[in-house]
Amino acid sequence: MKPVNTPHILLIDDNLDDLAPLVTCLKSANMRVSLASVARKGYHLALALKPDLIVLDLYMPGMDGFSICRLLREEPKLNRTPIIFLSSTRQLDDRLTGLQLGSVDFVTKPYAAEEVLARIRIHLRLSSLQTAPEVHAADAIEPNDAQPHVDCDELLIRAATRLILENLAEPPSLDDLAKSVGTNQKRLLGVFRQRHGMTVFAYIRELRLQQAKHLLRGTQLPIDDIAASVGFSNSANFATAFKSHEGIPPREYRKSFQP
Repeated sequence: MKPVNTPHILLIDDNLDDLAPLVTCLKSANMRVSLASVARKGYHLALALKPDLIVLDLYMPGMDGFSICRLLREEPKLNRTPIIFLSSTRQLDDRLTGLQLGSVDFVTKPYAAEEVLARIRIHLRLSSLQTAPEVHAADAIEPNDAQPHVDCDELLIRAATRLILENLAEPPSLDDLAKSVGTNQKRLLGVFRQRHGMTVFAYIRELRLQQAKHLLRGTQLPIDDIAASVGFSNSANFATAFKSHEGIPPREYRKSFQP
């Protein structure tokens, strides 16, 4: 039995046979290894086990690696956990997307197990340097990593909201949004209604108007440009929606914040 302070690596891949050489290599390096051949099971294992590093395949049935990465980045206790994509894809866009979502590395199959082990060691070392807490007297009373529990529905909401905000002018369709966070339309709609009391469409409209208010207060951008930047097809539609929401037109709203 390996001591509990050895690095714990979670491998998520729908074809675990591909990972056999890596598993052997990791165990020879005295690392603890957990395996998941089903993407959703791997996601829940990550939440439960909180491994030191995750090696993640990209294209898997039911839930892809991008979705898992998006969701884990919203979990406070896992958002700094290094994620390495290990995939057979040769597409540059896939590699760039993986890195943009917060993964630390992208390794292409077929792979050399020794090289992946070397990369894992590098990222474990970097992670320990970045997350090592300073020692304070209070830490002896209250652990540094004591954080409130975040349930799966909250992670889903956070990941979907981040994706919407990143694409506010042209948000993904409901189906694409659901797939991007590893769920289906029905569940996503249910979670939004339960947590926000509105549909996804209504929530996007709310975010657009909140962003428009921020831009009206804090910038001198023309109102036409603000309307376009938050996804309204023209300034007339924007003005109508804004007045309905705030009770005054955008121009008056801006004037109320000017000295």
